Amino acid sequence: MPISPTPRLPSSSSAAPVVNTRVALAVATTIFFMWGFLTCLNDILIPHLKAVFDLTYARAMLVQFTFFGAYFLMSVPASRLVARLGYKNGIVAGLAIAAVGALGFWPAAELRVYEAFLGALFVLATGITVLQVAANPYVALLGPEQTASSRLTLAQALNSLGTAIAPIFGGLLILGNTVKSADEINVLPMAEQLAYRTQEAQSVQGPYVGLAIALVLLAVFVYLFRLPALNETTEQNSSDKHTLMEALRHRHVRFGVLGIFFYVGAEVAVGSVLVNYLSLPNIGGFSEQQATHYVSAYWTMAMIGRFAGSAIMTRFSPRLLLTLFASMNVALLALTMLTQGQVALYSVVAIGLFNSIMFPTIFALSIERLGTLTTKASSLLIMAIVGGALIPVLQGKLADHIGLQPSFILPLLCYGYIIFYGLWGSRPAAGIRQGA
Repeated sequence: MPISPTPRLPSSSSAAPVVNTRVALAVATTIFFMWGFLTCLNDILIPHLKAVFDLTYARAMLVQFTFFGAYFLMSVPASRLVARLGYKNGIVAGLAIAAVGALGFWPAAELRVYEAFLGALFVLATGITVLQVAANPYVALLGPEQTASSRLTLAQALNSLGTAIAPIFGGLLILGNTVKSADEINVLPMAEQLAYRTQEAQSVQGPYVGLAIALVLLAVFVYLFRLPALNETTEQNSSDKHTLMEALRHRHVRFGVLGIFFYVGAEVAVGSVLVNYLSLPNIGGFSEQQATHYVSAYWTMAMIGRFAGSAIMTRFSPRLLLTLFASMNVALLALTMLTQGQVALYSVVAIGLFNSIMFPTIFALSIERLGTLTTKASSLLIMAIVGGALIPVLQGKLADHIGLQPSFILPLLCYGYIIFYGLWGSRPAAGIRQGA
């Protein structure tokens, strides 16, 4: 059913029963799970398409460039859509758009054209962009402001459950068959080459069509579910129209946009190269399918960290924890760059644990005390996810020129910025008023 104008639930109101907000949070976490699952499948899609189309690291990273580039291009339209529809119907729209993108993998596989896969990914990512713009502020505002970081971290823990399961799912269904090298394929008769490449491209059809069906069912469920309305935090029923520049006037928003850019860029870059990195003889020497288990461990540790972080941040400063976790990732990246074998392997996988609280914490700190500017700031923060498009491509170029292991210097520098944000950049200017 559509959003009801009553009951209206302000972020600081107790007008709706507490149980309603808890159920609403539970429903919202299913959305976080689904987009985490879909996003992490890119980590499996990259080595698969790299092998199928015989791509360089930089060209293979166009998967992430396309996917996260959609966040930059579509965040403003997504913000306008959510402002017009409200949070609930915005979530429904995002799920429906993502379903269309997932269905696009069927014709892409039939065409056997790399760019067609990228087109389907763009539509899929557009749907997830709408979900991010609607669901992140909805969860942050679904209760007291001082516990917004804790709620977002809890929801992101379910996002991490999706990212933990996706590599196993993708490893079995997408990387289940050994991909032949270009030299192995070229010695086959032309008919067998065509048949092999068709089979490999079509191995993504079943999983993504199944995901499209799941997205449609989830959209129907959310549409029929009565969620508490937070209409006054959007522009749905307000003549008070704000601009993006108004949100950017606030220092903690500006630095937060950069924080999201560098964090997502680093997280995506590390996850994108894990399968290939762990397959290196001097690191793990695994097959691609074996390496997916370590990718799953990487994301599972992020999930564990988010569940733990949700509880820890009710007692400790989110800024302090953000600084500490970013510092740990700088140390772990330095370690994996300077060592080999199990030390390099486990240090890069452990990065997932300390990634855990970063996105929800940066997001919550960046919309702190913004009131009716929240939607615009949220749009800017989601737009900054374009870091996941640019940083992996830059790391791919570094890997092609200086080697995969030394290329981790780029995400190391990104986490260095997060240390700055936690220490100083996340603090609102003195005297800021809510909604100012």
